Amino acid sequence: MIQCQEIELMRGPKALLTDANLHIPDGHKVGLVGSNGCGKSTLFALLLGQLEHSKGDVKITPSWRIGHVAQETPALPVSAIDYVIAGDTEYQNLADQLALAEQAHDGSAQAELHGKMAAIDGYSIHARAGAMLSGLGFSHEQQLKPVSDFSGGWRMRLNLAQALICRADLLLLDEPTNHLDLEAVLWLERWLQRFDGTLLMISHDRTFLDNIISHIAHIERGTIVTYSGNYTSFERQRAERFAQQAAEFEKQQRQRAHLQSFIDRFRAKATKARQAQSRIKALERLEASAPAHVGSPFSFAIPSPAHLPNPLVSIEQADLGYGDSKILNKVNVSLVPGSRVGLIGPNGAGKSTLIKALAGSLAVLNGAQHSSEKLAVGYFAQHQLEQVDGDVSPLLALQRLSPDQTEQVLRNYLGGFNFHGDDALSELATMSGGEKARAVLAMICWQKPNLLLLDEPTNHLDLEMRHALELALQAYEGALLVVSHDRDLITSTTDELWLVANGEVVPYQGDLTDYQKLVQLPEEQSIQGDKPTPAQSRKDQKRRDAEFRQQTRPLRQSIERHEKAMDKLSGQVDELEQRLADPAIYEDSNKQELAKLIQQRADVQRKLDDHEESWLADTAEMEELVAKHEQVAE
Repeated sequence: MIQCQEIELMRGPKALLTDANLHIPDGHKVGLVGSNGCGKSTLFALLLGQLEHSKGDVKITPSWRIGHVAQETPALPVSAIDYVIAGDTEYQNLADQLALAEQAHDGSAQAELHGKMAAIDGYSIHARAGAMLSGLGFSHEQQLKPVSDFSGGWRMRLNLAQALICRADLLLLDEPTNHLDLEAVLWLERWLQRFDGTLLMISHDRTFLDNIISHIAHIERGTIVTYSGNYTSFERQRAERFAQQAAEFEKQQRQRAHLQSFIDRFRAKATKARQAQSRIKALERLEASAPAHVGSPFSFAIPSPAHLPNPLVSIEQADLGYGDSKILNKVNVSLVPGSRVGLIGPNGAGKSTLIKALAGSLAVLNGAQHSSEKLAVGYFAQHQLEQVDGDVSPLLALQRLSPDQTEQVLRNYLGGFNFHGDDALSELATMSGGEKARAVLAMICWQKPNLLLLDEPTNHLDLEMRHALELALQAYEGALLVVSHDRDLITSTTDELWLVANGEVVPYQGDLTDYQKLVQLPEEQSIQGDKPTPAQSRKDQKRRDAEFRQQTRPLRQSIERHEKAMDKLSGQVDELEQRLADPAIYEDSNKQELAKLIQQRADVQRKLDDHEESWLADTAEMEELVAKHEQVAE
């Protein structure tokens, strides 16, 4: 259990959290969300004991083993698989003790240590480590290479595997999908779904959060508010709350109408293809969650291209690769204004190679490549963030692109990317990864491209910026081709998928759900190494289910009682807040009534908090009982 009560967290002179509370029962999977800089990673550092809080109380179950991803990876000569196995310190200690006992010919100690090794499943650790590395995209040959041979992104994958292989009771993951491709994300998603410990995860991938977590802890204005349900449920709950605030109503309606126009326009031309229907659903989801993003600091549009030639670029019967190394064969693709393409395929299959060829930065080995004279490419790739001129500011970069434009116009544009005041004057070299990515996107969009090529554009972007980018891409008039492990981005902005695999680029007829099934590992190949148990007879199962229902009846009644009370009290809170929102209540003649309402609001909130705490405890107990019951049934 994690229990943070009335904590205060400081970063320099700035208070990130003030009188914040967080309660996470055993076995819960919680997504930690909030804007960049709100204190998410700092809270992780607190839980890891890397910093102290200035106020309040923090309690973590003392016996818990905590797993987390190291941020640095030294250039070690050890193999990748041995590096991952080293993450299981308990196994390493037993292996070292066993080696000493064997040298000493101590049979008694060897027998005891072999028993302990079997208890932690130590004899399968090489198979488990190999399965993890394979799932994260490492070939068998790569698993045997030294750590020093890998780039920074691949070393982060090794650190992730190290964190996963130890038998953690609490797993802290900070943006685990960064540096992963879609296939690795799908593998990690399945692994975390099977993980039976407590999980606290920072992620800006909505689909990833939806498929894994059961609660959301939202950091906003120095406090932490916990919501039951996945990220979509959290957005809906926030949207409902915002929808009740009259001051924001007009802005919400404009945003709803803006999104609805895309939905109507797309539905009018969409066929019944799976990909088209998925796009419609994604757009409707964006529209439904729009009020939850009313307070977003990001609001921008991609300027209309000056020219929209047709086609923009095409490749015909071309082989693509580098020097004597051919990666893609006989490629036939064409992009026209309005094209919305998502590239899918395993890591290393050639997605980035195809993008470079379309961008004109990679010549075809043979065949034909045609680009319009008026082609204007906006190309975003991760390596651009490393190569960007760090001495310039966002404002200076735009001034160099448009020297005749006024500073105020440029500042207004940068404000949509949340670069206000002095932030627009900060040098890129001093910026975080997310800030730098926003600046590069701002520069690309400013140049009015008629072809946008986006290679993993959402790495380092928080949820609000991702949402704003999706909206901007919806209104974009040029052609779009995107590679991303963010399934929500692909589904909501693309109309068709191209599969890059086995040296070919072919249209993919299904949607991302179909593709996920295609690449998903068989369930029996669980990375946990669990062996399926024989199924029990239907009669015995029915008897056990009946006994379980009888056993848990009081607990289920308690949960239902708390839920009804929470619904009633939530309604009272909403009613009191509406009365407190009336400007007339703050007139001098209503001071007594105001004081009464404030006290009532506090009393009702206190009762609501008590019921929520009891509900959380009962729910955690129920989930544990259900898990044990299901385990017996398997």
